[in-house]
Amino acid sequence: MKTSFKITAFATGLAAAFGAALGVGSLVGPVASATDQPHAQHEPAGSTASAGELPGGLMISEQGYTLDLAASALPAGPATELRFHIRGADGKPVTQYQKSHDKDLHLIAVRRDLTGFQHLHPVLAADGTWSVPLALTAGQWRVFADFVPAGGEGLTLGADLAVAGSYTPQPLPEQVATAQVDGYTVTLNGTLEPGASSQLTLSVSRDGEPVTDLQPYLGAYGHLVALRDGDLAYLHVHPAGEPGDGATKPGPDITFHTTTPSAGSYRLFLDFQHQGKVRTAAFTVHTNPASTTPDPTPSPTAGASSHEHGNGGSHG
Repeated sequence: MKTSFKITAFATGLAAAFGAALGVGSLVGPVASATDQPHAQHEPAGSTASAGELPGGLMISEQGYTLDLAASALPAGPATELRFHIRGADGKPVTQYQKSHDKDLHLIAVRRDLTGFQHLHPVLAADGTWSVPLALTAGQWRVFADFVPAGGEGLTLGADLAVAGSYTPQPLPEQVATAQVDGYTVTLNGTLEPGASSQLTLSVSRDGEPVTDLQPYLGAYGHLVALRDGDLAYLHVHPAGEPGDGATKPGPDITFHTTTPSAGSYRLFLDFQHQGKVRTAAFTVHTNPASTTPDPTPSPTAGASSHEHGNGGSHG
C-alpha cells in the first residue's frame, strides 16, 4: 500500500540515503560504459571500464573536488533556485572550467524514485557560485554535477537534496519498448548484457512518420543518461557518430554502445532536439537474463515531457 510521507529530519535522511547508496553500489558492483567518462573523457565504443572502478555520481567528493550545495533542503516549486560550488582541494570555489559539449558544467537532477528528471546548465558567477532554477516536487532528490575543471579530468559528483512536503514514492515504471512525449514516439531496440558490450538504438517518429531532421543538441543528435535503480549510479552516454562527420544521419535512429557489468534495473533518459525544442523520453530497462521482451504498447509513465527541463539555462 502506498503511504504519504513527510520529510521532517533532513540531515538524518540525507546521511542515511548517502550511506545506502554506497552500500548498494558495493553490493551490485559498478556501472561502466563505453562512454561513461563525463563528456570530454569518453572512450572508444565497446571498451570496458577497469575492474572495481566506481560509477559516477556516488561520491560527493573525489580527486580533491567537492560538490558543495548551499542548502541541503529546499522548498517545492516550479522555479526553486539551487546554488552550489565546486570546491578544490584547498577549499576554494573553482572558477575555471574546460568546456565539454558546449558547456562548462552539466547538472542532472532526479528524484530518487526516478519519476522526475531534469538536465540543466547553471550560470557561473565570478566568485565560483553556480545557480539554476529547478522545478522540484516534494521528495528525496539527487543532483549530479558533470564537469571538467581546467587542467583536470572529467568528474561526476553527486549530492542528495531534500524537498519538503507530502509525497508518495512511486514504483519503477514497467519496461516497455516505446515512450510518448509531446506527440513524439521513441522506440527502444536492444538489451543490456552485463559484462558485454550492448547496443541500444532509439528511433524517433512523429504522427507515424520517422523524424529525419533531428537538430544537434550539445554537439550530438541525442544524449542518454542511465541511472541504476537503488543507488542511482550515474552514467552519461553519448551516441555513436556526430553531426557533420559525413556518416551520422539526423534521425530517426540514434545508436549508443554501452557496457554494463552489473545486473539490475536502469532508468534511461534520452534528450533529443527537434524544431528548436529539447524533449526527454524515458525508459526502464532490466538487464538480461532477468529481462523479458519489452511490451510494444506505449506506457503513459514511460515518457518525461519537455517541461521538466525547466528554464533559465536549461538545455541552453
